[in-house]
Amino acid sequence: MEKTISATEAVRKFSEILNSIKYRGDHYTILRGGKPIASISPAETPLKERTLGELKGLMKKIPRLGDEAERFGADLKKIIKEQPFVPEQGKWE
Repeated sequence: MEKTISATEAVRKFSEILNSIKYRGDHYTILRGGKPIASISPAETPLKERTLGELKGLMKKIPRLGDEAERFGADLKKIIKEQPFVPEQGKWE
């Protein structure tokens, strides 16, 4: 989305502007004295939105664990078994 903002607003909201550029692909034109002086836009093209219908194809592209699958499963079971006890809520307060 193309947005126009003043230089003052750009300074005050710089972090917010960077986030909207990164996560939404927004483009900004910065004005000083009512005239455009700069543009700021994503360095890379944002990822296109995916649909649920594409999930099956995406899942097929995920690399398989192969020989490591068994060891990975054993590691997960060990981690789950060794999780520390979590006290009931309010016990640490």
